[in-house]
Amino acid sequence: MKGVTTPPASPPVDVVLPCLNEAEALPWVLGRIPPGWRAVVVDNGSTDGSAEIARALGAHVVHEPRRGFGAACHAGLTAATADIVCFCDCDASLDPSLLVPFVRQVREGEVDLVLGRRRPQGRSAWPAHARAGNLALARLLRRRTGLRLHDLGPLRAARREPLLALGLTDRRSGYPLQMVVRAADAGWRIDEHDVPYLPRTGSSKVTGTWLGTWRAVRDMSRVLAEPASPASGASRTQAQEPAPTAQGGTPR
Repeated sequence: MKGVTTPPASPPVDVVLPCLNEAEALPWVLGRIPPGWRAVVVDNGSTDGSAEIARALGAHVVHEPRRGFGAACHAGLTAATADIVCFCDCDASLDPSLLVPFVRQVREGEVDLVLGRRRPQGRSAWPAHARAGNLALARLLRRRTGLRLHDLGPLRAARREPLLALGLTDRRSGYPLQMVVRAADAGWRIDEHDVPYLPRTGSSKVTGTWLGTWRAVRDMSRVLAEPASPASGASRTQAQEPAPTAQGGTPR
């Protein structure tokens, strides 16, 4: 008599980690993934053996040949199977274990999207030009959506299916902002929590220079210029009035 093969259960949480030449940072980052969660490392064309290191450390590795932060993030979201998906940079600037309370809020239905507000630990953690660009975009975001957010950082958590229903199209630096804008347009409840922001390992591919920051701001400005159009199927995960958030994240 043949035994019945039970398909492996999906992990409770997938953490998407876009990766481009982060061999040095990977052991630190993957060592801080909460127990039982799955790390989804999206290799975006690394030449330093990042993919092999991630796989050896137990991560699920996805290859995305199309360069771009958004391309890597979306490839990870598509490859994820967990109900709740988190995003985190792979450069050791953010500790993925800080996502635990984010996930709890989403799972308990308090909010639909939780973001980490980066608090730099030392002058080298967040260059002045990058911080200025982020501040300007946060103000433009508030004008566009009414969201009282202070940061558009990469540490975040939400449910997978509603995220996919947002129909995100940006595959460059505008991806994180487009996620927030479309979520706001769809009436999502959005919250923000302070998280320590550490000096990254290696050099930044996006905001490490004035040119990189300018390109990121340009990409995000294009997102802000998009007309408001709530995505089909991207409504609140709980059919109830939004509860006030700790730091004024609810759209007004």
